[in-house]
Amino acid sequence: MDLGVSSPQLDEPSRGFSFMADADLDMRMDQSQSLTAADIVNSYEEKKLIELLFSYGEEKFSKRIVRSILIHRETIGPITRTHELAKIINQAAPKREPGKNPATRTFQALRIKVNEEIDEVERALPIAFDFLNPKGRLVVISFHSLEDRIVKNFTKYKMETDVIPKYIPIRASEIKLSSVKKIGKLITPSKEEIKLNPRSRSAKLRIIEKVFD
Repeated sequence: MDLGVSSPQLDEPSRGFSFMADADLDMRMDQSQSLTAADIVNSYEEKKLIELLFSYGEEKFSKRIVRSILIHRETIGPITRTHELAKIINQAAPKREPGKNPATRTFQALRIKVNEEIDEVERALPIAFDFLNPKGRLVVISFHSLEDRIVKNFTKYKMETDVIPKYIPIRASEIKLSSVKKIGKLITPSKEEIKLNPRSRSAKLRIIEKVFD
């Protein structure tokens, strides 16, 4: 499973995924769906919008950013363009990471919500695992900490076993065994790979093997 988003879509300015070009605040992977990033920015109440930026963008300045968004909505009107939103965020949040635009995390949070990326991963992992035969392997490559955390938690859940107190008379066959085992350690890109493909810098690859059905 490659959980990365489609680079050709991200690189198309008119799709509104990036603040690098001015475009409609869209961010839909599936253009047939109705919900856009602009809908979220302009309709969500304060608490819900703060929670979104904090949960999906891991944005520490979510309250300050949302407060500025609400002021803009109330005094100027709806936020409909990428540059418009990026400007509001840049004025509200201080630069804390060298070389990283303060709007990055908010744009990530909106994209994830518009396309329900987290929900898709949570639904897909158990389905993919169920299709494996014993000794079959599930290999997952993720590109941000939210997705990687879901993969880790899924593995942890599948590795749960019965904890039996010492000296309790019970047959080994009656003890719940782990249905998976981890294969190797976490794999991350080398410096050489990052140099050739900068978008690989946040990639994390994990492998688990199904022990039994």
